[in-house]
Order: sequence, then structure tokens, then C-alpha cells
Amino acid sequence: MLVLGLVIGAILGLIGGFFAARAYMKKYFQDNPPVNEDMMRMMMMQMGQKPSEKKLNQMMQSMKQAQKNQK
Repeated sequence: MLVLGLVIGAILGLIGGFFAARAYMKKYFQDNPPVNEDMMRMMMMQMGQKPSEKKLNQMMQSMKQAQKNQK
């Protein structure tokens, strides 16, 4: 009987943890959306630079590389 209670508790904990993590990630991405090319273009224009496709691609690649190196 004790083993059955532990198994049921573990299953309920896994299900609850999954939904809690999912809700947390949804809220995180709403508050901190990932940067895309359009956002980069807008930031460069606000800084007074004329964004070229080559420059945008270089910046996106460097950001992706920096994220890879952080992990």
C-alpha cells in the first residue's frame, strides 16, 4: 500500500511540475521575447545606423555564437 502511494505521488508530482514549468516558460517568453532580425533592424535605426543585410546577419550570428558559448 505504501509503494502504491509513493508511485501515485511521484506521478502527480511529475504532472504538476510539467505544467508549472510550462506556465513559467510562457510567462518568461512574454516578458522577455527572443531577439529577431526585425528587432535588431529597429535598434540599429534608432542608433542612427543604416542596417544592411550583411551587418544584420553578422550580428545575429554573433548573438547565436555568444548564446552557444554561455551554455
